[in-house]
Amino acid sequence: MNGKIKIFSGNANPELAEKIAKFLKLPLGNALVASFSEGEVRVKINEDVRGRDVFIIQPTCPPTNNNLMELLIMMDAFRRASARRITAVMPYFGYARQDRKDQPRVPISAKLVANLLTVAGADRVLTMDLHAGQIQGFFDIPLDHLFAVNVIVEHLKKKKMKNLVIASPDVGGIKMARAYAKRLGAHLAIVDKRRIDDKHAEVMNILGDVKGKNIVIVDDLVATAGSICEASAALKSAGALRIFAAVSHPILSGPAIRRIKKSKIEEFII
Repeated sequence: MNGKIKIFSGNANPELAEKIAKFLKLPLGNALVASFSEGEVRVKINEDVRGRDVFIIQPTCPPTNNNLMELLIMMDAFRRASARRITAVMPYFGYARQDRKDQPRVPISAKLVANLLTVAGADRVLTMDLHAGQIQGFFDIPLDHLFAVNVIVEHLKKKKMKNLVIASPDVGGIKMARAYAKRLGAHLAIVDKRRIDDKHAEVMNILGDVKGKNIVIVDDLVATAGSICEASAALKSAGALRIFAAVSHPILSGPAIRRIKKSKIEEFII
């Protein structure tokens, strides 16, 4: 069966692709993924993939547009090379936050990306901790949605923290926080916030008892870290003891690292 499987990587995270290939005891596929002088993506498959089950490891993390375009062109190349099945392995699904029309005259970019992946030749998509679960419904092909909760929970259990509370930094993350709380046998807290714009949020209330508790804030992704840092400050003001953060996708763009260093977060788990 392994002889039918081929693993290839774009330039988004070749180290991850190498680790996956090593774990499966398979060689990493030979493909050229580069750029022409004018910046257009250049792809050439340097081995036979006819009738093979091809997996492309390519998260669409920043630079999102470059990595997404690489993935689309790679899939087109494999489809034209007669691969039997093409699976796009995207641990991070770019544009996932644009999953609905929350204002007039804005796109639903996550749906557009789903359409692009399908048209380019994907037979299946594998991703992790989508920002919004409904994105699965944007696809007319199978999508495997994996979760990082088991790995992170295993790490948290080793800390043997007492009086533990799992906190969601906003109302939208309640389902994820509940999954962590259930596995850890911990209580749940919710930071009720009002988003001012795409970079700033204002904490309004904290739902749940956090006084004298050790807090783990869980979130699917952190971009500029404004929300999670505001949440940590509010939790500390409410009497929390130690504050940790566990995040599946640390994008950490703009002032994120500076904000986290200045925040009340003691440890940032990714």
